Amino acid sequence: MPEAEDTRSYSTTDESSELPSENTLFGKYEILKLLGRGAFAKVYHARNLKTGQSVAIKAVSKKKVLKGGFAEHVKREIAIMRRLRHRNIVKLIEVLASKTKVYFVMEFAEGGELFTRIAKGRRFSENLCRRYFQQLISAVGYCHSRGVFHRDLKPENLLLDENYDLKISDFGLSAVKEQIRPDGLLHTICGTPGYVAPEILARKGYDGAKVDVWSCGVILYVLHAGYLPFKDPNQVVMYQRMFKGEF
Repeated sequence: MPEAEDTRSYSTTDESSELPSENTLFGKYEILKLLGRGAFAKVYHARNLKTGQSVAIKAVSKKKVLKGGFAEHVKREIAIMRRLRHRNIVKLIEVLASKTKVYFVMEFAEGGELFTRIAKGRRFSENLCRRYFQQLISAVGYCHSRGVFHRDLKPENLLLDENYDLKISDFGLSAVKEQIRPDGLLHTICGTPGYVAPEILARKGYDGAKVDVWSCGVILYVLHAGYLPFKDPNQVVMYQRMFKGEF
């Protein structure tokens, strides 16, 4: 795998100039509001002070990442996002860094998560399902052509822009073809219950492209039905149903 750039190559400042004012980052971006948070990062809606362009900024805590042993994951995510340029994939604009944080400056998806619309109990028409699925498959196929496997495709990681076109986001669990072992398979156990492919759970190795396609199929089902094809309060039972193809 081409080695991801070390954080020393990013634009850096000391802590005193990282936030020149309460709502400004590097004197370049105005922070507007918090969009969400995870174990290692917070995501903000921001605005480029020079151009007025809306952006999303993911602020990743270096301390938490290093403590959790995920430094290589962050480097890989940056390298992967720099490798991808597709109209249905969230674009990485630039990467900035301070002593304590790494900042992903990304395209802002004004329409929010696709999951939010599903969570409201909305089922999509066949025509709308077809449109979103075509966009999803186009982006996933492009990723595979570039040697990238997402491995965590789900409605929470699918965003909508101002035209309600789909954008794949969050490549934190992604793999690249250089990670494939001599047996021709990937072996890291990852993904989200309900969307993860059975062969990942089997722990015998899997084809990265095929597990993405499985997740795409589950997403299509959820878009049209409004619920998961394999669901059970007991996760073990749910996985058994997945292995048997019972839905």
